[in-house]
Amino acid sequence: MTATRTIAFVLYPGLTALDFVGPLQVISALQEFGLGFEAVTVAAAREPLPTDSPVSVTASHTFEQVPAPYGLIVPGGGAPTFAALADEQLTGYVRQAARSAKVVASVCTGSLILGSAGLLEGREAVTHWAAMPMLRAFGATPVSRRWVADGHVLTAAGVAAGIDMALHLAAELVGEDAARMIQAAIEYDPQPPLGPIDWDRVDRASMESSIKSMAERGLADQPELLARLTTAGGAQSVSP
Repeated sequence: MTATRTIAFVLYPGLTALDFVGPLQVISALQEFGLGFEAVTVAAAREPLPTDSPVSVTASHTFEQVPAPYGLIVPGGGAPTFAALADEQLTGYVRQAARSAKVVASVCTGSLILGSAGLLEGREAVTHWAAMPMLRAFGATPVSRRWVADGHVLTAAGVAAGIDMALHLAAELVGEDAARMIQAAIEYDPQPPLGPIDWDRVDRASMESSIKSMAERGLADQPELLARLTTAGGAQSVSP
């Protein structure tokens, strides 16, 4: 009988809730449908952690309890995610787990945590559109796609893109038929009331300024890392 394979979602204070809850719902369905996988959440300690929404989350396991998961998924966020780039316990766990993981993934600015752990050097990657130039600080090549697979590393664009990435991952792990079943089960059929994003009308300067401000708050005590991020690639924009 094939052993159940574990996909671990990394939690830390201040992350964006949808970054991990969306993909978690998809991956949890693999377990619910008996497809040979289980989803767990991991953190430095099993205590309530704030998110960027009025809800806290508590990991099901500590880092020590899941040292070598089959897969690892790292969510992103705002200023707290930038602070997490300098968290040696967090990045150390990500680096260690990635050594044996068959899949390492991120959502939104979670890719910067992968970069800080040394996992993006020489790889194509994506993150939130306003933070794309920062990927260059870690030796990655920014690519404007909904998700990007480069070897065993899979990165997703901003927030809601994590669901798309997780469905793609599910198809890779258990086949398209099962992934389509999961998509139908969670009724993921986006029809936004305002239609698709009109990228020509997006206030890029405002959002890019906001991301830079988040980085400045999160890395106020890490001036070298802050400078590395905010000057990466000449801070030139990368369009979706």
